[in-house]
Amino acid sequence: MLRRVLIANRGEAAVRLVRACHDLGAEAVAVYSTADSDGLWVGLADRAVCIGPHAAADSYLRVPNLIAAAETTGCDAVHPGWGFLAENAGFVRACEDNDLVFVGPSAEAIELMGDKSRAKQTMAGAGVPLVPGSQERLSGAAEAAQLAGQVGYPVLLKASAGGGGRGMRMVAGPDQVEEAYRMASAEAESAFGDGSMYLEKAIVEPRHVEMQVLADDAGGVLVLGERDCSVQRRHQKLIEEGPSPALDEATRSAMAEAAGRACSACDYVNAGTVEFLVDRDGGFSFIEMNTRLQVEHPVSELLTGIDIAVWQLRIAGGERLPATGLAPLVGHAIEFRINCEDPRRGFMPAAGTVSRFRPPLGAGVRVDTHAYEGYRVPPFYDSLLAKVIVHGGDREQAMARARRALGELEIEGVATTRELFLEILDEPRFGSGRYTTAYLDDARGALPSLAEQVA
Repeated sequence: MLRRVLIANRGEAAVRLVRACHDLGAEAVAVYSTADSDGLWVGLADRAVCIGPHAAADSYLRVPNLIAAAETTGCDAVHPGWGFLAENAGFVRACEDNDLVFVGPSAEAIELMGDKSRAKQTMAGAGVPLVPGSQERLSGAAEAAQLAGQVGYPVLLKASAGGGGRGMRMVAGPDQVEEAYRMASAEAESAFGDGSMYLEKAIVEPRHVEMQVLADDAGGVLVLGERDCSVQRRHQKLIEEGPSPALDEATRSAMAEAAGRACSACDYVNAGTVEFLVDRDGGFSFIEMNTRLQVEHPVSELLTGIDIAVWQLRIAGGERLPATGLAPLVGHAIEFRINCEDPRRGFMPAAGTVSRFRPPLGAGVRVDTHAYEGYRVPPFYDSLLAKVIVHGGDREQAMARARRALGELEIEGVATTRELFLEILDEPRFGSGRYTTAYLDDARGALPSLAEQVA
């Protein structure tokens, strides 16, 4: 069992992981930058260490500072959360070199699944369905144009070393390939230090559905069902729900089996997410594997009753999973990301001071947050302030609880996505469950927060 864990993260992720440590009887050591000295996680942890100035590159991304913080406080493990160094193989090896348990997969698994070209080759060998496209990194725009002509337009150019929408461009025809390749490659080089690209056939108006997995070091894999993450802006998720309204039981079972094969193919251990695109006919194709805990993991926790963050710690401590296969799902859950962003201004980040904060309560409502009245939201980091997650016996009840919870939520002092979500809950297309990754564009006219843009 782990005794003391360094939480190498900030914000809501750090709060979540401090609580997971305490639920397991372990001590939690927080880290913070000079901009985060008043962070909620700092006060909740058993100890806290300042690791540098506000710039993430000098604090939360500074591996020597994190290792030093873990060593000086006597930690035996490090949990990276999500973002920052969560999928950095070099950080994993630095932990191992200093006799620290990394709460997550091996460096080898992170490198394999982080290289999108190698990941696709591995998945093909494991019999996991793939989107048609390149199996190797592209040599340049000329090869991209040749392959695009073979698979058919439109196509997506995507960064081999990254995700989250960075280094990605949609290409509708051959006259766009060269410029799109140049721009996507430059963006990938800036974001990930690797400008190499690969190409996929663009599936028009797909659903984005992911399978949550837990895997132990004995080869056991437990699939905690799926989450539908199709409501996005600029490839960034806003709402996640499970089970997906787009899946029937046969497709769910087939996707779960594919996710299990994906884990086995890369000797995966700990929590991860296997992501798929689902087309109009219900066919699914692998797009990537996120080798970490995800922001939206509470959806799966409410559906299965399994604490994923705690099980990450237990697996890292050498425990085996209690079961394998597809876990039973109970009811319906929906998560809403309350970001400090102004939808009326193109989702512009909105740092400031939270002058009032009253989270919703009641049956079927969970709020994960690092916010409190008087909290100063710094402008240097991710805009996520809170997550409102609801659970009901079915989708209709979950949506009713979502309306209640978001209606009760009070946040003043900063702009947020709360009002947009209330509008979405009353929009018929979302209500029917028949929406795609193009939802926000398709429904823009029916959503005042998007239709009434302010210059």
